[in-house]
Amino acid sequence: MGVKLREIVPKRAIKLEYLTGKTIAIDAYNAIYQFLSIIRQPNGTPLKDHTGKVTSHLSGLLYRTSKLLELGIKPIYVFDGAPPVLKSAEIKRRSKVKEKALIKYKKAIKEGKIEEARKYAQATSRLKDYMQEDSKRLLSLMGLPWIQAPSEGEAQAAYLTKKGEADYCASQDYDSLLFGAPKLIRNVTISGKRKLARRNSYINISPEIVELKKILTEYKITFEQLIDLSILIGTDFNPMGIKGLGPKTALKLIKEYGTFAKVLPHIKNNQIQFDPKQIQEIFLNPKITDNYILKWKEVDINGVIDFLCREKDFSEERVSKALIKIQEGSKEIKEKTTLEQWFG
Repeated sequence: MGVKLREIVPKRAIKLEYLTGKTIAIDAYNAIYQFLSIIRQPNGTPLKDHTGKVTSHLSGLLYRTSKLLELGIKPIYVFDGAPPVLKSAEIKRRSKVKEKALIKYKKAIKEGKIEEARKYAQATSRLKDYMQEDSKRLLSLMGLPWIQAPSEGEAQAAYLTKKGEADYCASQDYDSLLFGAPKLIRNVTISGKRKLARRNSYINISPEIVELKKILTEYKITFEQLIDLSILIGTDFNPMGIKGLGPKTALKLIKEYGTFAKVLPHIKNNQIQFDPKQIQEIFLNPKITDNYILKWKEVDINGVIDFLCREKDFSEERVSKALIKIQEGSKEIKEKTTLEQWFG
């Protein structure tokens, strides 16, 4: 779900080229889910290899990452670990949504409603264990660093950004801000033309930057108040939030009364089924690790081709073209890094 701050956060659209020379900590699960959702056949079926295993995520990782590297952008993919216990309700909710979407997908296929079937199919995406392992294997063969977070990937990505090891945190969700990411970029892995559902038209999706400092300054609130505001409207750890409260009303209440605890008495039917202090603790003191090495290596061309083309049935011609982009981009990044170390 992610916290619904879209209505109130100031954001700035940019071109992907703006990020040239920058390092981006990417929420891997978030990106992979996007690839699994978008990269499908016309009837909604995901790409698969000869064994029946899904490969849409690998396609997205290869071709989207090659585009980033071609522009001289340095990606770091951060994978989720064990979710906090408080996230179990949200995980169950998401599972039910997928189950309902699968029923509607099968019905649409049976009735020959192909475009409608594709829409429902996108909502059925599930990230299985082999997808995570395949993704890590591909990234390693591409010479790219990846990090296994102990818990929330967004928290770890935000930590890298706060440390200055990454310039931006990349995710579709705004939760990264609640983990303290100074700068969040959305639409990095899905920018470009996208077809509108049930319409024969397309829209351009551009990356956009959201800055934590700008939000706090514009609304004259503290970081802790932003977290309290988010708990009021609902996070992954209390999906329902407080009934009837949207981001604008929650912001007004926080600005007037200061904290979640002081807002609560002023809300009708304010019986809550969660402990706000536990949620505050998750955002203020998330589980993170320093057990990682950020190093960009040469792409293993033969390794990538063997894995994707021999094992996963990818087109060798298309993969080879992507590898050229990766090779050129990695070379530019390596030369730039060497110069920075030399003159730094």
